[in-house]
Order: sequence, then structure tokens, then C-alpha cells
Amino acid sequence: MVRTIWSGGCLRALSLLLPASSLLPAVAAHAADIPLAIIGPHEYDLPVDFKPFNVLVQYGDGNAAGSTYDSGGRRQPTGGSHTWAGMTKYVHFRSFDAIPHVGFAFEVIQSESFVLSQGTNYGGLGPTIVGPAVWFKPNAHSTFGIQTFMQTPVGTRDALSPSYWSNLSSFMFDYEWKHFSFDGDLGAIVASTKHKTGEHSYSPGTVFHSNLRFSWKASKIIEPFFAFDWQNTAGMRDNTANSWVSDSSGREVALGVGAMINISKRVSLTGRYSHSVDGRNVAETNAYYMKLVYLW
Repeated sequence: MVRTIWSGGCLRALSLLLPASSLLPAVAAHAADIPLAIIGPHEYDLPVDFKPFNVLVQYGDGNAAGSTYDSGGRRQPTGGSHTWAGMTKYVHFRSFDAIPHVGFAFEVIQSESFVLSQGTNYGGLGPTIVGPAVWFKPNAHSTFGIQTFMQTPVGTRDALSPSYWSNLSSFMFDYEWKHFSFDGDLGAIVASTKHKTGEHSYSPGTVFHSNLRFSWKASKIIEPFFAFDWQNTAGMRDNTANSWVSDSSGREVALGVGAMINISKRVSLTGRYSHSVDGRNVAETNAYYMKLVYLW
């Protein structure tokens, strides 16, 4: 999704990230990055009854997960990894005269990834992600909608290929005050059965998540904000062995601070740092996030 603000006849935009690693349900303590963790303030402050427009977004985040949380929720200084992820996204926005006061968008996203873990490293293109979003405005100060995305099962190498289809769907909301804003989402990731030649068949656990942003409109150029991110992952089922995979369920809560900068009417930059404050069976979040948006 992309934030759009009509002000003085000018259109400014910020947009939502779906990190590739965020769409993969966790297995033991190997997964990091809470789903949709990159979203910034006004992420869902969206217009209705507008002329079609396009947005190109480049995202990036680096997570130095030097520690992990064990099954008892204790932080252990082992088992982490350093990951760098990027996403290149094209979004087309439009509304329809036959459906007034409702906005639509369609997104095509290509993920990129590089991982450094336990003396090994690899990188390449991850799965492709596509899907629509739709929203309406209950009043002039608020927005409510739903978005749903499909992730393909393959990347350019096995280590970046989940080997199953997955769907991420979430409700999104935004409310604007004169000097503050509050927005976020609540959603779930549901995956198909994982089949890979010569290996067991698995059913990944459903991932539930929420991402909340509260910002202060300090000026027209800069807007500091506070971030809250949460995920809870159900256990993975080994269908071949007819048993649950040990320590495959997990949770994580991360808090962060950042700032949104409107460089011009068509270009914007958002940055943030976040760190885990609670977890179980997951690599910690110790991450920097950024997104650069160009609108035309």
C-alpha cells in the first residue's frame, strides 16, 4: 500500500513493505523479520475518488541477529545470522466511477536477499509477490481496508525458495489528528503444504501479526514515529512422520523509533531502528529499515 496525501494540490506518497523473509513462516529459531515490519507512519492514509497514478519503491533492511530466543523465551547469544533484504515494487493505483468513494491498488514485488550465517553466505532473488488492496474512508480523517498477496514458492536458489505457496492477508487502518497520526494492520499468513523431492512433506504453521505506528507531525518535512511489531507462529507439522516439528512455534515483539522525511512532492525516505523485547524460538530483531519512494 502507499500513503497518499492531497495537500495544496500536491500528491506526496510513502509505501508499505512486504519483506520476502517476513512471508516465510518460522522454522525453529532460524526466521527473523516480523511480517510487514517496514511500514511507516501514514502507511494507510489513502485517498478515494482519484485519478490513476503509479509508484515505484525500493526497500532495504539489515538485521544483525546475533542472538536467538529459546523455547523458554530466554535470549541466547548463539544461532543468529546477518541478513540483508531488498524489494523492488511497482504499484498501480486507481478508482472507478462505477464504485465511488473506494480506492484500489495492485502490486508486483520482487524480493532480493543476502544472508551471512555461521561462516557461510549466499544471496539472490527470492519469491515474487503479487496482489491487490481495496479501501474506503469512513470519514475525512480515517481509512479502513483490506489487502491480500500471494507469494510464489521459488527463488533463484534453494536457500531462498520456500517451496510452498503462501497468502498474506490483513486489515489496515489509519486515523489522522492535527499533530499526530495512528495507523497499522492486523493479519495472517497461511501457507500451502511444502513438497520437495526426496524430503518429508510439511504443513507450515499459520503466522499472525500486527504492526502499529504512532507519529508526531513535527513539520511538513520530517515526522518522527514510534513502532510496535508483533508476530505469533503456530507449529509446523511433519506430514510424512505424522508428528509436530520440535520448537517450530514461536513469537516475537519488537519496538522501534524512526522518522519519515518528505524530500520533495514526489520523493520520500523513511528510516527506522527496531529491537526485540520478547521472543520464543526466533532469531532476535536488531534491524535497520529504509524505504525510498518515487511517485508519478
